[in-house]
Amino acid sequence: MRTVDKALKLLDYFNDRRSEIGLSELARLAEIDKATTHRMVTVLANHGFLEQHPDTRAYRLGAGILRLARLREACFPVEVIVNPVLRRIADQTGETAHISLLAGRQLMTVGSAEPDRGNRVHIEPGLILPFHATASGIAFMAFAAPEFVDKILSRKLKAFTDATDCDPVSIRNRLSACRETGFGISDEGFQTEICSTAAPLFDANGIANGAVTIATPTSRMNASARRSIAESVIEASYEISRGLGGEPSEMFKSVARKTAA
Repeated sequence: MRTVDKALKLLDYFNDRRSEIGLSELARLAEIDKATTHRMVTVLANHGFLEQHPDTRAYRLGAGILRLARLREACFPVEVIVNPVLRRIADQTGETAHISLLAGRQLMTVGSAEPDRGNRVHIEPGLILPFHATASGIAFMAFAAPEFVDKILSRKLKAFTDATDCDPVSIRNRLSACRETGFGISDEGFQTEICSTAAPLFDANGIANGAVTIATPTSRMNASARRSIAESVIEASYEISRGLGGEPSEMFKSVARKTAA
């Protein structure tokens, strides 16, 4: 199982800025020897999850990913429900809106909408969001199963910027604050000069399974903007959660009413 886990982990290194990766570079990123990496990418390529560029021989995501993505959307539609909400709150706030869902043990961006202005935050498709360093992660963990949070905070936490909070005690205090307001915040914790505000998304059991987030340049963030954005993501949390078959927890409903009052 560990070999399968490592092989599938290779797919996470591809994004819109790194669409093709050579074998040596992929081995370096994964911190796995080149021979083992080659065996893994060969298996992934045989099943259509990776393919090689005919000239450069670098690897890129294969058509098998697209087939599964289309099958997933056909059976459990997300875009048709999520995209109109993201578009609306991006227009309302004038900032970038995005949604992330729990995928295995990772929080992954599955949709975004950007405002029509030059200075805006860009969100990479499929971006993996660290739980401790993002508003999405804080909002998710605040309403997630306690044992899941314990596992996350028991790991060595990576500092992405000088402002990244890597102290488990401090992070738990932020989770408590989120439970009292219904929204989580991160000021330059993942990327410098970017502030984010997020509300959790919920499954049918009232357990967090993602987050809806507004990301803005720090130059435009102030107390008034934060409150307006918080109200937008909380409203979107209800709409998206219910649209995807979930229902916000009673705790979230209680604090959300107070925030909106």
